[in-house]
Amino acid sequence: MSLAIFERLESNVRGYVRSFPTVFDTADGCWLTDANGKRYLDFFAGAGTLNYGHNHPRATQAMIEYLQRGGVVHGLDTATVAKTRLLEAIDQILLEPRGYDYKVQFTGPTGTNAVEAAIKLARKSSGRSHIVAFTNAYHGHSLGALALTGNQYYHDPSYGSHNNVTHLPFDGYLGDYDTSLILEKMLADSSSGLPLPAAVILETVQGEGGINVASESWLRKIAAICRRHDIALIVDDIQVGNGRTGTFFSFEPAGIRPDIVCLSKSIGGGLPMSLLLLNPALDNWQPGQHTGTFRGNNLAFVASRALLEFWRDNHFAAQVGLRSDQLGIALHELTRRIAEERGLRLNVRGRGMVWGIDTGAEPWAVEVCRRAFELGLIIETSGANDQVIKLLPPLTITEDELGEGLRILGQAIDDAAPARSQSLSVAMPSLSEVPSPSSVNH
Repeated sequence: MSLAIFERLESNVRGYVRSFPTVFDTADGCWLTDANGKRYLDFFAGAGTLNYGHNHPRATQAMIEYLQRGGVVHGLDTATVAKTRLLEAIDQILLEPRGYDYKVQFTGPTGTNAVEAAIKLARKSSGRSHIVAFTNAYHGHSLGALALTGNQYYHDPSYGSHNNVTHLPFDGYLGDYDTSLILEKMLADSSSGLPLPAAVILETVQGEGGINVASESWLRKIAAICRRHDIALIVDDIQVGNGRTGTFFSFEPAGIRPDIVCLSKSIGGGLPMSLLLLNPALDNWQPGQHTGTFRGNNLAFVASRALLEFWRDNHFAAQVGLRSDQLGIALHELTRRIAEERGLRLNVRGRGMVWGIDTGAEPWAVEVCRRAFELGLIIETSGANDQVIKLLPPLTITEDELGEGLRILGQAIDDAAPARSQSLSVAMPSLSEVPSPSSVNH
């Protein structure tokens, strides 16, 4: 089936169809099949939207039954049976076992809608307008969220100024230097030029920014600084929450409790849905003060509730931990082999089921992804210069499927990487120096 109609009718803004130039038809688990019958292993997972794979039977069956009985599909923010059951599941599965007392706000259906609502509420609650974000941050493309996003590729002077936002160095941005000290110092110094902000927003693992993993100690320091200065801490868990890092919330291992948590992507079970978890003290909205026509996607509520059942006990998280170990060890072995054979010194970073191979200054990560697609594996790049090969396999992937994808990745790197290089500046530790992948960078 031809791509001609997309080239003729669809806007130039289209992106992934350029990276994956085929017409997809069916999907099941971690597999996609195109209109010509070719199968692809999907290590992209809808940019983190499909943590449970494509068309998971739990969600599919629940949605079919709901539609067949004529369940409400579009409900704005009216009370429905679907929303009732989702809220009960959120409370019983996510909040009560962790001792969280968050309120739930359903926003518009995309991640950027959640971010916009979060910063708007933080500003409204504090009476302050400034927001602190971090280098390499990615929070969305609507104008408020875009101001928080670091990558200049997404910005244009015609969009307007980025008022009331300051970007400070993320953990690791300055090497071993503890960048939390910069935030602390600037807040303590009345001449630093940094106003007391309404909120600090961060990702615990910067997915689009290059798989930059914040340490637990850095996260705890940032959270403590926010508490001391009465600043709302917002964690954007849109891509790396929903179990992607091994625990449902990516911030759990650090033991912090954000004031606002942004969730989208996989929280909707593959359908558009976005929400906030709020510290009740911040929930000072007036009725209808922040709305959205599609904040009541009841079909997504049904799919979400069905898939939250995975988290009733620790079994699923344990399986994710096993696949994380398999993935991390294999990537370190792969990059060590590449170092020995080609002199390419690479950096592997990751946690749970989000991993990246940083090629440093070398411009061949895009070629690896292109070659992988030809071989039947869907992966993408991330980082400011597309220098990181990014892996987001479904959490439900089997050991054999993960092994097959890693085999294809190795062949793609063999085919696309340069023969020798002496110019790379990023050192790769030996496997013996690397802690267990399920705990590295936690």
